[in-house]
Parts: sequence; C-alpha cells; structure tokens
Amino acid sequence: MGATILSDLLTELLIPVAAVVGIAFALVQWVVVSKVKLSTEREANGAGHNKNGYSDYLIEEEEGINDHNVVVKCAEIQNAISEGATSFLFTEYQYVGVFMAVFAVLIFVFLGSVEGFSMKSRPCTYSKDKTCKPALANAIFSTVAFLLGAVTSVVSGFLGMKIATYANARTTLEARKGVGKAFITAFRSGAVMGFLLAANGLLVLYISINLFKLYYGDDWEGLFEAITGYGLGGSSMALFGRVGGGIYTKAADVGADLVGKVERNIPEDDPRNPAVIADNVGDNVGDIAGMGSDLFGSYAESSCAALVVASISSFGINHELTAMLYPLLISSMGIIVCLLTTLFATDFFEIKAVKEIEPALKKQLIISTVLMTGGIAIVSWIALPSSFTIFNFGVQKTVTKWELFFCVAIGLWAGLVIGFVTEYYTSNAYSPVQDVADSCRTGAATNVIFGLALGYKSVIIPIFAIAVGIFVSFSFAAMYGIAVAALGMLSTIATGLAIDAYGPISDNAGGIAEMAGMSHRIRERTDALDAAGNTTAAIGKGFAIGSAALVSLALFGAFVSRASISTVDVLTPKVFIGLLVGAMLPYWFSAMTMKSVGSAALKMVEEVRRQFNTIPGLMEGTAKPDYATCVKISTDASIKEMIPPGALVMLTPLIVGILFGVETLSGVLAGSLVSGVQVAISASNTGGAWDNAKKYIEAGASEHARTLGPKGSDAHKAAVIGDTIGDPLKDTSGPSLNILIKLMAVESLVFAPFFATHGGILFKLL
Repeated sequence: MGATILSDLLTELLIPVAAVVGIAFALVQWVVVSKVKLSTEREANGAGHNKNGYSDYLIEEEEGINDHNVVVKCAEIQNAISEGATSFLFTEYQYVGVFMAVFAVLIFVFLGSVEGFSMKSRPCTYSKDKTCKPALANAIFSTVAFLLGAVTSVVSGFLGMKIATYANARTTLEARKGVGKAFITAFRSGAVMGFLLAANGLLVLYISINLFKLYYGDDWEGLFEAITGYGLGGSSMALFGRVGGGIYTKAADVGADLVGKVERNIPEDDPRNPAVIADNVGDNVGDIAGMGSDLFGSYAESSCAALVVASISSFGINHELTAMLYPLLISSMGIIVCLLTTLFATDFFEIKAVKEIEPALKKQLIISTVLMTGGIAIVSWIALPSSFTIFNFGVQKTVTKWELFFCVAIGLWAGLVIGFVTEYYTSNAYSPVQDVADSCRTGAATNVIFGLALGYKSVIIPIFAIAVGIFVSFSFAAMYGIAVAALGMLSTIATGLAIDAYGPISDNAGGIAEMAGMSHRIRERTDALDAAGNTTAAIGKGFAIGSAALVSLALFGAFVSRASISTVDVLTPKVFIGLLVGAMLPYWFSAMTMKSVGSAALKMVEEVRRQFNTIPGLMEGTAKPDYATCVKISTDASIKEMIPPGALVMLTPLIVGILFGVETLSGVLAGSLVSGVQVAISASNTGGAWDNAKKYIEAGASEHARTLGPKGSDAHKAAVIGDTIGDPLKDTSGPSLNILIKLMAVESLVFAPFFATHGGILFKLL
C-alpha cells in the first residue's frame, strides 16, 4: 500500500492556508473595485492616478463631459437596486429559517429513533467487529452539520448579492473610460464572489470535520456519515434561493418586456418602465444569490459523497488522514489555480476592444482547466499511497493513485466539454442561434419551434460527456471515482463563479446606464459586456447541471451502500415503479415553477399597464413611475410560490422512504437523475438561445442581423416573445432542476439509516 509523501501535519496546515489565501485574494479584489468612487466630491489632492490605472476621481468622461448628475443618478439607482435585493433576501431568509428549524428537528427525530434514542455504542455498519458511536450521536451531529451547511449557503448567496449590487454602478461609470476598464471592474467583482464562496465552503467543512473529530475519535465511519448533513443543508437553502430568486427575476423581466418593449415600444431598462427596478433587483437575487448557493451546494455534496465512500475504504479503515482529505486538498489546489487564472484576465492581458471580451472569458476556462490538470497530478502524487482499496458495494477494489488522478481529470475535462458545447448552442457567434434569429422573419411561432429543437439537440454531446466520465471513473475507482470526478468538475469553481457573476453585474450596469440617461456609446459598451455575460451564464449553468449529474450519482451510490441494498434490480416491480415516478418528478417540478412565473408575470403586466394608463406624463418622461409596487409584487409572488416546489422536492424522499422503502426510493432517485439532467440542459439552452437571438437582432453587427432588425421590427418583436418564453426556462426551471436531483439524493443518504430500519411500511403491511 505504501505511505503518502505529504505528512498529516502538513495536510492539516495546507487546507486552511489555501482557504485563507482565497479569502484574502477576494478582499484585495474588493478593495481595488472600491477605488472607483460613487460620489461627486473631488478628492483634496485632485485627480490622481495610481498604478492600477484607477483614477481617484472618475467623472472625466472621455467625450469631455464632466456630468455630476450622471454620478448622482447612478448612485441613486444602485441604492434602489441594493435595497430591493436586501429586503427580498431578508424576507426569503425568514421563511427559509422556519423551514431550517423544522427540518433540523426532523433529522434529529428520524435519525435518533433508529436505535430508540439509545446512547449505547453499536457495531459499525461496515466493520461489524468494531464498535461505533451511538445512533443518537449521529442524529445530533448530522443536525449540527445540516445547520452549518444551511448557514454557509445563505451567507454565500447574501455576500454575492451584496458584492454585485456594490459593483454594478461602478462598472457603468468605468464604461465611460472604455470597455476594457468596465470589463475588469465587473470581472474583479465576480472574482470576489467566486473566491469567497469557494474558500468559505472549504474552510467551514474543514473546521466541522476537525470539531466533530474531537467527539468521534477513531470512528471515522460515523464522523463522515454525520458530515453528509453539511451537503443537505447547503442544497436545501440553494433550492429555495434558486426557485424564489428565479420566480422573482423572471416575473419582473417578463412583465417589463411584454409591456415595455412589445406594447409601448420603449427600450430595455427605460426608466419610464415601472418594472425596471424589480427587473434589475431580480438579476441579483436569482442569478447571483441563487446561483452562489447552488454551486456551493454542489461543492459541499461532492465533497461529502467522496468522504463517505473514503471513510469505509482503506483510507478510513487504516486512518490515513492525508489520503482521507484528498477531496479537500483538490479543492485547496483549485483555489490556488483559480487565483493564478484570474490574474491572466485582470493583470497580464488588457482588453482593448469589444470583440476581445468573450475570448477573454473563454480563456479563463481553458487556462484554469489546463493548470488544474497539473495541480491534480501533484495532489495525487503527494497525497495518495501508491495503491489502496476503495469500497465497491460490499467488496474492496484495489486502485492506484494514477487511476484516481484520471477520475478527477476526466471530470474536469468533461466540464470543459459541456461548457463549450453549451457556448456553441447559446452564443450568437455560431450558426444555431443565428438560425433561431433567422426564423423570426416568419413570426414568433417558427422562432419557438426552432428554439425548442435547438434545446433538445444541445443535450446530445453533454450527455455523452457525462456518460464517458461516469464509465471511466467507475471502472477505475467505483463510486469514489464518480464522486471525485464531480469534484474535478467543480475544482475550478472560483473561476466558474467569477465568470458567472460577471454576467448579471454587466446586465445591471447596462440597466443603470439606460436609467441614468448616459450616451448611446456607453450603452453599446455595456451591451457588449452583457452579451458575453449571457453566454458565460449559459456555460455556468452547463457546469452546474453536469456536476449535479455526477454528484447525485455518487450520492446515490453512497445511499445504496448505506441502506445495505446489494443490487438495484430494475425488473423488480418495487424498483420499476420508483423509476417511473422519479422520471416524472422533474416535469411536475418544472410545471410548478413555470406556472409560478406565469402567474406572477400576469400580475406584473397588469400593474405596469395600469401605471402607463393612469399616471399622466409617464410616457412623456415628465412623471415618475411607482417602482415600489412592482418590487412588492415580485417579492410577494416569489415567497408564496417557492413553497410548493420546495415541499415537493424535500418531502418526496421522506414519503417514498417511509411508505415504500429503500428499494423503491433507489428507483425514484435513478429516475429523477436520468430525466432531470435532460430536461435541465434543454431548458437552459433553449432559453439562452432565444435570449441571444434577440440580442443578435438588436446589435445588428452583421449584414444578416441588419436584414432582421432594427429594434421594433416584426422579426425583433417575434424574438422578444421567444426570449420572454425562454426566461423561466433558463433562469427558473432549468437551473432549479439540478438542485432537485442532488437534493433528493443527499437527503436520502442522510435519512438512509432510518429508512433501512423503519422504512417500507406499506410493503410490510401487504
């Protein structure tokens, strides 16, 4: 077997150091962004320049205008967006807090009752000759881990939103000095969120493991079983963040577009549109806070799945700490690699033209993947013994360190493939989106048909990439291989999130430029930033869905092992009925979220129409719209509507496990994974393609695009309708589905001891 090169002491030092470096780097980026002033007072020392090219006083417009009113307006709009987002998240967290408390009690009661709340030690599940800590201890620590994961997830989302609302107006002001300056401000702000989230997730998990170890001692099986609660907490908060935020942002977006653009023929983000502030708030609560919690949940779960399987393999049995913490060392290396990658965008290369924006963001993905491959090789070399055994459904499989390296690497590269395929199908630089735009000449119906076809077709290559990843990693290292492949895909999460958060920040910057009445040239620059951001957001969603598929399969494997199921036989009726019901769940869930957006948008459209019809001087720009009412409609609708889809996901595993038992539940998990991934990819890509087809016509950058435009033409109106249909697909249903498949799997794993002991009541009665 052989020892590892890296000592246990050094491992315990390197992980927290990497996390602290990540947090420090995020703070440095934040300080640089904060040097862009949002006030109109001149500094005492005049307009000095520092070495980063940031001037202390940024009112000098390159066109020679020095307009204080613009800065005041930008600051006011930023304030309104920030306040709207903060008040929505606080309202959401109050409801989610109640759910958290109730679910924590459920975890404690269900897991404590496995052995009748006894405090006696018990034989271990996998090594019957050893004694493990009592079931009641597992119940207490799982509950604590759940609360820790939930709080970390909420904090991740909230911090991301705060950073985005801090940076949006600063990006707008920087756009007056050129597209390069605006890009760097938006990207740095995205990096703050990416690094804070990756580092916090790693640090809290590492501290939790060490604190739990004080009680568990040598019982690593019990320790890492309790840690799975961390993943459950992270993902359950992400579900409400994604669904609630998604309903909020799309209700406002659809309402603003349908009345503003289609009926009243006014530009996007026009200050006369009553829903415009709600729309910009929505970008922050849905695309930033929701997405942050979502990717944190994926990271927490893939780490937990890997740790659970490792704890019953030779790493856990022989108490090899360095090898046991291999998943955390991969994440630590990821933070360092992403730090170097970020410097390529902010310090090594400068963007001078609009056409360089999208390549710069794509280079981030390629550079981080190439560097991370080397990073994984180093970690595998120093942190793993030359060969070891991995638990594989009851038997131990011998694996070498380089086989495990391939598992992580294939996950990492599969992520890149999914990212680039997503980009091909959603960027208006390629033929699929241009074909969708072209179909708008004959109206909205053909646009919808082409868009749906594009979404279904875009599923093919990502599914093959995931399938190859699963086959190779399982062949090398069983379920542990799949868990670390998921971790490989998420190892560059800091860069992925930076690119992802960049999109909504640029979108907001464009909105602020329009509302503050800035010149057409500034709006063109922010639109260019936003178009690139749209594509990268689609790439981010591709990553999230791909990693969710791998994570939920790894969790499924851990659940099957933990529930002592020897094989999952599809031909047994118990399992097959579960498969059918599981495959139906993503459709039920999507129906709920789509209808929620539709009914909230209906209220929004009525309110916007009412204001245009009843407020004299609103269309002429002499009267101000009532933004607050629209913000309230979105808030109330999303809080009310997020509860049923959330309940569906959280209660299904409990009801199935208790009434029908672990075999039927294993069928439900497999079914929801297989159908959920397909629906999620097609929904996200269809919506992204429709959005960029509309932007392609609006930009009029090519001869073909100019024949379809300009804004307000019939083809453009058809494109706006397609975009409006795609909004709930790409920003509500699609991204929430990846949480559905992960969350049901991790919840089943946490409750597996209870289901194995007391589950299947109905079949016991028959």
